[in-house]
Order: sequence, then structure tokens, then C-alpha cells
Amino acid sequence: MSATSDFKLTYSTMFDPPAELHSRFDQSLAKIKASLGREHAMFIAGKERWSKDKFEVRSPIDRDWLLGVFQRGGVEDAYAAVAAARAAFPGWAATPWQERVRLLRRAARLIEERVYDIGAAMALEVGKNRMESLGEVQETADLIEWYCSQMEANQGYDRILPNDPLTGYSSRNRSVLKPYGVWAVIAPFNFPFALAGGPIGAALVAGNSVVFKVASDTAWSGRLLAEAFRDAGLPDGVCNYLTGDGATAGAGLIAHKDIAGVTFTGSSEVGMQIFRSFAQGPWPRPCISEMGGKNAAIVSRHADLERAATGIVRSAFGLSGQKCSACSRVYVERQVAAQLGEQLAKLTAALKVGDPTDKANWMGPVINASAYGRFKKCMDNLDSHGKVLTGGRQLTGGALEKGYFCAPTVATAPLDYRLWREEKFVPILLVGEVDSVDEAITRANASEYGLTAGFFGAAGEIGGFLDRIEAGVTYVNRPQGATTGAWPGYQPFGGWKASGTTGKAIGSFYYVQQYMREQSQTVVD
Repeated sequence: MSATSDFKLTYSTMFDPPAELHSRFDQSLAKIKASLGREHAMFIAGKERWSKDKFEVRSPIDRDWLLGVFQRGGVEDAYAAVAAARAAFPGWAATPWQERVRLLRRAARLIEERVYDIGAAMALEVGKNRMESLGEVQETADLIEWYCSQMEANQGYDRILPNDPLTGYSSRNRSVLKPYGVWAVIAPFNFPFALAGGPIGAALVAGNSVVFKVASDTAWSGRLLAEAFRDAGLPDGVCNYLTGDGATAGAGLIAHKDIAGVTFTGSSEVGMQIFRSFAQGPWPRPCISEMGGKNAAIVSRHADLERAATGIVRSAFGLSGQKCSACSRVYVERQVAAQLGEQLAKLTAALKVGDPTDKANWMGPVINASAYGRFKKCMDNLDSHGKVLTGGRQLTGGALEKGYFCAPTVATAPLDYRLWREEKFVPILLVGEVDSVDEAITRANASEYGLTAGFFGAAGEIGGFLDRIEAGVTYVNRPQGATTGAWPGYQPFGGWKASGTTGKAIGSFYYVQQYMREQSQTVVD
């Protein structure tokens, strides 16, 4: 996205955006607010599809704000979407990869052209601040473009191999990657654009057709994404947009025998359930799951504590701690623990919490009543086991009364306390003292998760951290974000252990191939 000819928005360049960016966001916000409350259909086989049952999406900023009314699709709708995708698949798979790239690049351009309108809608629906919202929309366009460029760089993943050395014959060999068929993409609420549009773009450029199931909390963002793919000129049925409950529409989609593969982003419990079910059919089907994290930052006694505190706070409380890459635990060497704790508490207490569409506010609400209640339950329990350095309460009154606002919280607790192990997706950061960097790495690795990790320390300590840490994404001495902020083409994003099923990262050189399978071809003349 460009607000000026030489400005490119990424997570690393959000800190000093031009004034025009804010004015354009404000214009889009006013326009979007004037059109709230509309009813939106599903897209199946290129047509709008309606259901008898509906559900409302309301803003977590203010529950009086009705954002839209959506279709409560069920198993029948999921089956219709799969049938549409299956019918469209042969023609799409046979479309030259260059044409698929052209159409998907058009979708990416449309997303960029609509970045302010989509960003404003996302801020209202998810509760992200304006920079996070705009950044995610731009990241989606960049992910799609990245997968198109990978398709080009690898010439459609079609390789000529040496001829067999057969006397009297010409034996020609070839390796080609081919699409699987109908691909399900199940998106999360926290990144409803990037973690849907990225996988959809990869699946489509590879030649698969797609059924896209949104998270109900963010059905509007999903609709805006589906519109971009539709308006890019994709053939009917190639990309279908499905809304409804996970237990009905989602379960029906996953259980359908014609789903050839799935990309899921969400909880480890659900991700592993899908992974196991896909492994137990008549044959194993590909399952790409990103399933969260319990991400640690390690701070050495040699660290620049100001830089460490800045990076940790940004990662802990961006999107109210609801990023799978959020920093939720810090292990700091005992010699500097008190000083770091003071700096973390000071920076956290200074964060401005409120309506995230307001330029002045950095942190917005959590997504829904369930998250709001989970935060309170965590705090009630933490009061009995640890010490709160700052925060520790739900925020009510005035403009916050009708939203799900929580104070960003920094606390200490014994290192065997359960909150060190459990992902909660709320704005709580635990800080614990350790005797050494080695101990910190051991404790960080003790988690079942392995998504992101950060380190702050001396140059001579970096190699040991990178060699030993069990995480798919690592950051060292990074004030922009201790554990967050990956961007396509710069930081591939994928997890180890319970954080991911494939070991291949989003936005990497190895991602799009997962949406294809290899066929070896030998033709003898």
C-alpha cells in the first residue's frame, strides 16, 4: 500500500507513517460506518446464497454497533460449496499457470486499492488499531504476490529431467507438481485477511479450487476478501465463501470426502483433531495447520534493557495479546530482572487503550465475551499465585463500557505456575527470573509449542540461542517486536512442534509446493 509514492507499509515501517495515511483511513472509516448493518450472502458457485438462519456480527469496541448480518450456513451449504469447487476444479487446474498468476495478481491489486476501506472495516470487526489493520491487508496482497512470484521463479514447478540412457530409444523424463483438488481454508478471527488470503492465494495459484470458511466473529472481513477474489475474475466455483458455525458448516466441510486438503489456523486442539482425521481416511490427505504458540522472550544480563522492554511490550500487547506469535512469557537473568520488570511495567501502563480506530489509541478490545471472561478468570487465579506489576483488571466505564476492554497486564509468578504453559490469547505477560541464558532456553523449549521466540543479549550469546531454541521464527535484539512482525519475503512464518504440522512456513520458498503433489512422467519414443 502506498500513501505516498515512496512509502511502503510493512510491520517494520509502521512507526512513522505519513499524515496522508491517517487522513485516508479516517475518510474510509466515516464511509464504512455509514453503511453498517447490511445483510451479506455466502458466495457459492459464483452466486449469492442465503440461508434461513442468520447471525449478527457486532463490534467488540461497542456492542451496540451492528456491523452486519450473515448467513448461518449448515452442512447442506458446506456440501454445496464443495460440489461447486469440485465442478470448477478440472477447468481451473487445466488453466495455464501463467493465467492463474495473472488473475491472482489482479486480486492482490484490488486488495491494495481497497486497503483503507478494508482496513477500516477490520478495525471495527477485530478491534485492531489502524496500523495493524492496514498492515494486515497489505500483507495479504504481498502474500498473494509472493506465491505468484514463486510460481514464476519455478516455471510452474514443471522440470525436464535427463533422458534415460537407452540404446535405440528416446526415453524422456519430466517432474511436474499438480494440484490436489478441492482445498478447504479455515480462517481464524485474529488475522481474518492474511491467514485466509495467503493460503487461498497459494491453493489457487497451484491450481486447486477453494472453499473458504470464515470465523464467525470476523465474517465481514472474510466477505471483503471473497469479493476481491470474485472481482478479479476467477471462474465461478473456483473460490467459494462459506459462513456458519464450526460445529455444523465447518464440521461438514472437513468431513466431506471430496475435500482433498485443508489449511487450518486456530487452536491446537482443533488443529490436531483435523490432522488426525485426515490421516485416518482411505488415504492420508494433506493438512496444513498453524496452531498457536506460547512464545518466550529471553533477556540476558548483557541486553540493552530499553530495547528489550520496547520489543517485548509491542509483542505482548499488540492486538491485545491475541496473536499466535504474541510474547506471553519472559525469562530474564536474575541480575537485571528487577530493572527489566520496572521498565516493562512503566511502558505497559503508558499504553493507550480504547477505540482502536482512534489514532490516539494503541490497544483495543479482546474479540468477544468469551475472551473477556477468560481474562478475568486468569486474573482471579493469578491473584492467588503471583504478583501483578501493572494492569490486572477489566476496563469499564465511559466509552469502554460497551466493549471488551482489558488492561494490559505484566505479572510475576512461580515458574511452575500453569499460566507459563497455557496459551490464553489475552493481554497477560509473565516475567520470571532465571540463573542463566541456558536455563532460559531450556524453559522456553519445555513448552509443547514452538512458534516464535525472541532473544536480547550480547553478540557472543546469539549463536547459542539460535542453535538451541525450538521455534520456527526467531528474532534477536529486535525492538520492533520481540516475537512478532513477520512479513512476506523477509521473515517466513511457521511453527514447530504443536505450533504447526508441516515445518514449512507462510511466505517462504517452500510453502506453495504443499498445495501440489509430484508426478514423475516417462515417455518412450
